[in-house]
Amino acid sequence: MAGRGSRLRPHSLTVPKPLIPVAGQPIVHRLVKDIAKVLKQPIEEIAFVLGDPAFFGDEVVESLQKLATNLGAKASIYRQDQPLGTGHAIMCAKPSLSGPAVIAYADTLIRAEFELDPAADSVIWTKQVDNPEAYGVVQLNDQQEIVELVEKPKNFVSDQAVIGIYYFKDVAILKEKLQQILDENVTNGGEYQINDGIKRMMADGKIFKTGTVDEWMDCGNKAITVETNTRMLGFLKADGDEQMIASSVKNINSKIIEPCFIGEHVVLNNTTIGPNVSVGNNCVIENATIKNSLIQTHTTIKNAHLDDAMIGNYVWYDGNFKAVSLGDYSILE
Repeated sequence: MAGRGSRLRPHSLTVPKPLIPVAGQPIVHRLVKDIAKVLKQPIEEIAFVLGDPAFFGDEVVESLQKLATNLGAKASIYRQDQPLGTGHAIMCAKPSLSGPAVIAYADTLIRAEFELDPAADSVIWTKQVDNPEAYGVVQLNDQQEIVELVEKPKNFVSDQAVIGIYYFKDVAILKEKLQQILDENVTNGGEYQINDGIKRMMADGKIFKTGTVDEWMDCGNKAITVETNTRMLGFLKADGDEQMIASSVKNINSKIIEPCFIGEHVVLNNTTIGPNVSVGNNCVIENATIKNSLIQTHTTIKNAHLDDAMIGNYVWYDGNFKAVSLGDYSILE
């Protein structure tokens, strides 16, 4: 979780990207819960690797500790003080690297249902894609074991893209290999990468298998995050296991077109919301039509017609504006 999420600015200027809500919950909260569902076994500890305490402060830590506690797990907080790659980030959590473990990048959401292969030393989660040349993919042998990781192959290797979630039967083996990478100063693009540790495990004969997810949703930039919000709302409505519209919503001559998530103490006045809209707590929306959009908390929107919009916290937006004051990274289209 240590990255600043620069591709998602301005939304990640004040809120760490993994804590930006999608369909009413922070990205990292949804990811951890979805992984827990796939594992189908108790989780003892969740280790979070954060960046600068000035950005990932006490409020962030408290949120993550509560997430772990709700899953019956201990929360461990680590810091990566320099952006030195995935392998380096993992090794920042060195005290927690023992026994069976999942390692995940915190800007991805999934939908999956599969059993972990007990014969595998590790499982790399993948998604079948139409354009494998745009991704890092796995190369498989005749036994459907992973024998190589190939980044953006020019020639066809497989259509199984690596999504950034890994299971290790004993993550201490990965720790040993990554320590070698650090000691030998083996870098790619100036960074220490998890793939170099994995390849050393493969060279020692460790068995790697794939776990294929049904859906893989990214939250890398604004457009993709809004699309992910739309897809997640559809899944949640189909599942029917989350309350989508808070009971405290005040509806005044307004229409809600599902699927939508609308948080606590929201006022809708002469407004049409939806489909595919998430609205955070304590928002006021008047004389507006909003669809396919993601709105965070404590925001007021008036006289607006929004589609494919992403709006942050504590925003005041009146579509009948004459005087405008916009800061860095602001966009009006």
